[in-house]
Amino acid sequence: MSVIPDSTARPQVPAADQTLRILSYLARQRGPVPARTIATTLGIPRSTVYHLLAALQEHQFVVHLPEDRRWGLGIAAFELAGGYSRQEPLARLGRPVLADLVDRTGESAHLAVMHGRDVLYIVEERAPRRPALVTDVGVRLPAHLTATGRAMLAALPREQVRALFPDAASFADRTGRGPQRPGELRELLRGVRERGWAFEDGEVTLGLGSVGVAVLDHVGWPIAAIAVTFPAEGDREPATFAELVTPVAAELGRRIGGARPTALKL
Repeated sequence: MSVIPDSTARPQVPAADQTLRILSYLARQRGPVPARTIATTLGIPRSTVYHLLAALQEHQFVVHLPEDRRWGLGIAAFELAGGYSRQEPLARLGRPVLADLVDRTGESAHLAVMHGRDVLYIVEERAPRRPALVTDVGVRLPAHLTATGRAMLAALPREQVRALFPDAASFADRTGRGPQRPGELRELLRGVRERGWAFEDGEVTLGLGSVGVAVLDHVGWPIAAIAVTFPAEGDREPATFAELVTPVAAELGRRIGGARPTALKL
């Protein structure tokens, strides 16, 4: 008889558990942190933290900044991130859920990630008898104009959004629609946060609209977004598509061990 692991039980390999917790904690920080902060935050004895950091430093997973008395992620952790990108797990996990979304909506769907001020499309599932879109794999588009970009921007800290779009010169244009100033973007993103999903109408391609929902990781960071694109003159409301896209984003988040997106508000 199989035994289901108890998530509340003590780990069978405490050192491994503590090591992974330290790496996860460092990955969530804006910069290097003192060892005592790691110990206090994670509830690990300071002496144990120093021993584990020394082992991680030996294998280049962390780096010590002696002048600042702080610790940060090392080159080996960066190599893990590169390996993650090369293996394309996000795209591999996203394709089947997007294919199911296309079946449910009858419209084309795509998966995108943030790339500076742009979104980068990594998966596109085209619905039968629907026209080709500009959101092909490898294409980059201005994040503030797209439903996927708006969904992810709304989930970012407001300070980071301001850094990405500090002035009017930061705003690209495609069809003459969409926000053109930081204040307009702030107001738009406020609406996205209130609804739990983003919408664009002809700002990428005239005659087409899109609804997007962010995919959140285990700390609530928007690692991607899923969107459905449909004819703007159709009789289906954006909220109808949002009801279908939201659980798909939640499912992809679950598959990568992430958080659920903000509850849909209609």
